[in-house]
Amino acid sequence: MNWSGVMPAMTTPFTLDGKVNHAFLAQHAAWQLGNGCVGLIMLGSLGEGATLDHDENIAILKTAVRVAGKLPVVASISALSTQHAVSLAKEAEGLGCSGLMVLPPYVYTSDWYEMKAHIAAILRATNLGCMLYNNPVAYKTDFLPEHISELASEHENLKAVKESSTDVRRVAAIRALLGDRLSIFVGVDDVIVEALGVGAVGWVAGLVNAYPAESVKLFELAKSGKQQEAFELYRWFLPLLRLDTVPKFVQLIKWVQQEAGVGSVRVRAPRLELQGADLAFVRAVFEEAKATRPSIQESPITEFAGA
Repeated sequence: MNWSGVMPAMTTPFTLDGKVNHAFLAQHAAWQLGNGCVGLIMLGSLGEGATLDHDENIAILKTAVRVAGKLPVVASISALSTQHAVSLAKEAEGLGCSGLMVLPPYVYTSDWYEMKAHIAAILRATNLGCMLYNNPVAYKTDFLPEHISELASEHENLKAVKESSTDVRRVAAIRALLGDRLSIFVGVDDVIVEALGVGAVGWVAGLVNAYPAESVKLFELAKSGKQQEAFELYRWFLPLLRLDTVPKFVQLIKWVQQEAGVGSVRVRAPRLELQGADLAFVRAVFEEAKATRPSIQESPITEFAGA
């Protein structure tokens, strides 16, 4: 497991009758990897993991592992209880996943004492390398740099952190405490260039689901210090990337996928498809991006033989 590069937080496609569309998921995953993404992250927030039942989680991981082949699949691990999270972590390892992205429990928000015990139980349950997911905006649990340092000192298989606090200063703060002990991934699309500039090495990306070639190109330009080229692409991309930072980010990104011809707007309740002002807003953002889209070579979408 190489904790660096661009990995999509994969959306979960649904059929008309609300089931997981595994044929499209396989095709979409293969397209992401074919355009330079280094692995797949499944069952996360953007993947509507909280609305999937256990059997669906397992089936999705099986599809992803089959498509990825020798490339890594990272399973998001979150549940209402620590016991369930530990069980899912063990199953993901048994299915052939290469790593885990460990989240705080859904719904319940508590102090560091309880959150440390929850994360530690998952880390102890697996031999896989793990990435801690810090998203205080969404989950109301904030793993501060000193908390992350404490976990890293006690658990060798904690290999990375997905920093989604929206505060790019956190990247430098984590590095100041830990140096290169952990790989730092950006989990908020619209700070990727800034975060790479202060030491991040990976991107768990959202809009990559619609624009993988542009996402990988932006990452490579910023990582290699080609500031002017990166800025020009970033300036075009930013209105789209900002869709990743609002409450309806799942609906917005899926809508962009559909309009770009690489997905469907279908979501699982309680989420509903966009309407009114939300729909008008994203349509305006997309039409402007479509009209000014830069020319970047992209691998075509093809049928995945194993679907």
